[in-house]
Amino acid sequence: MSRGMGKPLVYEIWQKPATSCIIGICSAIWFFIQKKNIGYSQVGLSYETAIEGQHWRIITSAFSHVSVLHLVFNMSALWSLGVVEQLGHIGLGVEFYLQYTLVLLILSGILVLVVYHVLIQKLKLEYFRRVTAVGYSCVVFGWMTILAVKQPSTKLNLFGVLSLPISFAPFESLIFTSIIVPQASFIGHLSGIIVGYSIGWGLIQGMDNYWAVTMLGWIVLVFIFSLKRSGTFDLSFIEIESVTDPTLPTIGFVTSGNNRTIQSEELSTRVAEIV
Repeated sequence: MSRGMGKPLVYEIWQKPATSCIIGICSAIWFFIQKKNIGYSQVGLSYETAIEGQHWRIITSAFSHVSVLHLVFNMSALWSLGVVEQLGHIGLGVEFYLQYTLVLLILSGILVLVVYHVLIQKLKLEYFRRVTAVGYSCVVFGWMTILAVKQPSTKLNLFGVLSLPISFAPFESLIFTSIIVPQASFIGHLSGIIVGYSIGWGLIQGMDNYWAVTMLGWIVLVFIFSLKRSGTFDLSFIEIESVTDPTLPTIGFVTSGNNRTIQSEELSTRVAEIV
């Protein structure tokens, strides 16, 4: 999975077109974020922002990175996993890669929010209300897991130095990153692994170009309309008509001023978790 000796980089990019494009997009976004001085809390995914309707963060959080080291580590791992694009003979290949990257991106993000909900609402762990996750690792861990199921004899090479048997790589990497990088999102990485096994074992299947394009269309619609409704950015050229029937009774939730104050203070001291 590493670069062959004497093999031109241009050739490898040609062999991994989707991976190369994703790496280019993540890199361009990182440069844009640095140039505009955008903080992780403005693009990251958190429980509070999700329940406020900022669903667009599932996308922006995945393609954003906290630091250049964070970006390089994720993109290096992704580049190695790009071998999936060359395995059309075992049912993978470029189309499979693109189709299930969409699935990994959305389902792993949703799973992270579900786990946060259980931890906050059921176990009363308020810490996770302040956690903001950023990074492409959910998808990276997902593809690592799929490859472990489909090609267990393959080795995963990182930086040309670290070589891991792919069959153990997901959990080895999960433990390694949790120890070496305290801010690494254990929940985010584990979510990617769970969705990856679901795809690898065939629990999630049936994606083709039709469903991929349909899913992409819904992602774009939800992204745009959640941006509009949340008021995070000025999208005055988009008009959303209310479908609320004024003749029906409305239901609201009463919160005390003290609770609102405490919530605001917690949000002002968010904790970044890199994924």
